[in-house]
Amino acid sequence: MRVTIPYRPRPYQAVFEQAMLGGKRRAFLLYHRRAGKDIACWNFLINCALEDKPGLYFYVLPTYTQGKRVIWDGIDEGGTKLIHFIPKELIVGKPNSTEMKLNLINGSMIQVVGAENYDALRGTNPKGCVFSEYAMQDSRAWTEVISPILAKNGGWAVFNTTPLGKNHAFDLWSMAERSDNWFTQKLTIEDTGLIPREVIDQEIAEGKSKEIIEQEYWCSFDRGVDGTYYGRLISSAWDSGRITGVPVDSSLDVNTSWDLGIGDATAIWFWQETPGGEIHLVDFYENSGEGIAHYVQVLRQKGYLYGKHFFPHDTQARELGSGATREEQLRKLGIKPIILPRISVDDGIQNVRSILPRCWFDKERCREGIKHLEMYRKTYSNKLKCYVDRPLHDEHSDSADSLRYAAIAIVKRRKSGMTEADAERMATAYGHLV
Repeated sequence: MRVTIPYRPRPYQAVFEQAMLGGKRRAFLLYHRRAGKDIACWNFLINCALEDKPGLYFYVLPTYTQGKRVIWDGIDEGGTKLIHFIPKELIVGKPNSTEMKLNLINGSMIQVVGAENYDALRGTNPKGCVFSEYAMQDSRAWTEVISPILAKNGGWAVFNTTPLGKNHAFDLWSMAERSDNWFTQKLTIEDTGLIPREVIDQEIAEGKSKEIIEQEYWCSFDRGVDGTYYGRLISSAWDSGRITGVPVDSSLDVNTSWDLGIGDATAIWFWQETPGGEIHLVDFYENSGEGIAHYVQVLRQKGYLYGKHFFPHDTQARELGSGATREEQLRKLGIKPIILPRISVDDGIQNVRSILPRCWFDKERCREGIKHLEMYRKTYSNKLKCYVDRPLHDEHSDSADSLRYAAIAIVKRRKSGMTEADAERMATAYGHLV
C-alpha cells in the first residue's frame, strides 16, 4: 500500500533509501553525530512496514531505555514525536508503550527493542531490522539471533552508528565496505555541512578532547572508548608494537587462566612469562553452551606444554544438579586447578593495569580477546549522565575477567604489582606513555 508520511529525506539520506529500494538487503550508515541517522532509518523502517508484505520489523538500540528515549519518546528538531511519523489512521488499536510495539492496518508490526535482552528475540521472524548505534550494542543480538533469521527469510538489515573504537562495528564496517552486497555510506561534517567549524572550535575550548571530536564528527575509529578500563593501555600496546606475532616458546610452560561461565561464555587466556619479566599472551579461546570436558579437550588439542591452570574462587562451589564442584570435575578430567583467593573486582582491575605495560599479545591467536579488552568498560548511568565505577556485564566481560585472574596469579606470586613509577619506566622503555 502506498502511504504518505510527514518526512522528507535530506539528499544524502535519499541515496541510502534509493540503494535499498534498488535491491540491497544490507546497509551500513557511518554518520557523524547529529547527522540524522535515526530519523532516516526510522522512516525507512516505517515505509517498509507499510509498503512491503506484512511482517515484523524491529528497531534495535543498545538498551531498552535508549529505545524508549530515542525512538518511542523521541522528538525531531521540528518538535514532532517520532512515532507520530506513522499516521494515526494506519495504526490498529493503541500503541503498547510497555513493549514499545504497535500494529499497522496492513498487518505489520513495529517494535522497538534493546540489544541487551537479545535472548528475548529468539524464535521471532522479523522481515527487517535496524540496528542503531551498533557500536554500543551487544553484537550477539545480530550475530547469534537476527542474522540467521534474515539469512533464511531474505529479510533486510540496516546498521547505523558513530564509531566507538575498533570494536565489532569496525569489523562489520570493514567487511561491508569490501562487499558488493552491502550499501555503505560514511558522512563526516565535511560531507553534510550541518555543523559549522566554529561550533567544533567552541566544543574544544569547553574541554572536549580532539580525539572525541575526530570520533564524533569525522567518524574516526582510531581513538579508545570513553569509560573503558584498559582502552588506553591496549592502545599503547598497539602503538609500541606489543601486539604482533608472538611465538610460543617451547622452553617455557604455558599457563592458563579461566573464567568459567554457566549462562555466560567461558574464556581462557594462555600465557607465558619470560625470565626478563615479560608476559606473553600467546593464545585465547572462548565459547559458550559447552561443558567443562569441551574446554579440557581444547587444551589437549592445542598441544602446549602446560604449567599451571588458574581459576576463580567460585570453582569450589557445588552445582545444584550434580552436587559436585567444578574443581572436582576438572580434576577428574586431568586438570589440577589452582584456586585463586577472592579479592575485589576493583583490586583485580588494578592488577591487570599493573601488568599490561609488560604484556605482549599474539595478534592473530588473541584477536578476539584483545577486542574484548579494548571494549571492557564501566556502566553508564543514564540518571547521572556519566560512567560509574562498576563494570558493565556484557559480551566483553568474560575475557576481561579471565585476564583479571591471570593478573591476580602473577601479582600474588611476585607479592606486589608494578607501581605507577614502575609503569612509567616501562612505558618510557617502550617509547610511549601508558
